[in-house]
Amino acid sequence: MQRPLAGQRALITGASSGIGKAIAAALAGAGATVMINYRSGKETAEAIAHEIRESTKSAVLTHQADVSQEAEVIAMFERLQAEFGGLDILVNNAGLQRDAAFHEMTLEQWNTVIEVNLTGQFLCAREAVRCFLKQGMRPVSKALGKIIFISSVHEVIPWAGHVNYAASKGGVMLLMKSVAQEYAPLRIRVNSICPGAIRTPINRPAWETPEAYQALLKLIPYKRIGEPEDIGKAAVWLASDDSDYVTGASIFVDGGMLLYPGFESGG
Repeated sequence: MQRPLAGQRALITGASSGIGKAIAAALAGAGATVMINYRSGKETAEAIAHEIRESTKSAVLTHQADVSQEAEVIAMFERLQAEFGGLDILVNNAGLQRDAAFHEMTLEQWNTVIEVNLTGQFLCAREAVRCFLKQGMRPVSKALGKIIFISSVHEVIPWAGHVNYAASKGGVMLLMKSVAQEYAPLRIRVNSICPGAIRTPINRPAWETPEAYQALLKLIPYKRIGEPEDIGKAAVWLASDDSDYVTGASIFVDGGMLLYPGFESGG
């Protein structure tokens, strides 16, 4: 079994369900030692860690932290240092939605999404860069370190009724690209995965009935919904030396959603 991430240490934020869980399983399956971050639901996170340990034979730890809180992020990285001796891969996945029509959106709804989806990714990426610089190059990778931001097709596609979410992902895009530009000379690779419609609990109403699923497929030229494992496979590739010449890229894993299928017949 090929394990391209053998000997590497990974942190995946928001990894107790959906896309984060699939990424944690994929990276562990590729040989990485993994820390699963979660904000709430300790029993669920521990069960996922046990499941991944059993299926991959990789070491998996869990750590509770709210990524929007600086002190909690710093404490999480201190534990990473103590338990793993450092970090090679950060997957900035934690995110949420607080949807409302724009004229009805509260400041609390706006701030909650920005604080987790954007500020949380800033805090974790900053601590990861500090860790990479402190530990130096390791023979397990051609890069000093790898950061993968989980963004969305909505870093490009406007989304009425979700302006806080779309704004957060637009911010993630330029956060990622700016960090990539700044640290590429030091061989830190920074990229984003931008999922389209993925079968996760957060968007269950969009796919759980045949009628909803058929309506969703009108937005997807490839004519299937994405699975969390599709994102996990992309994360393994971006974390491995197979993508060593890739930095500052937004990788859209969306079945063609970004192709604006509403215009496929000429508009």
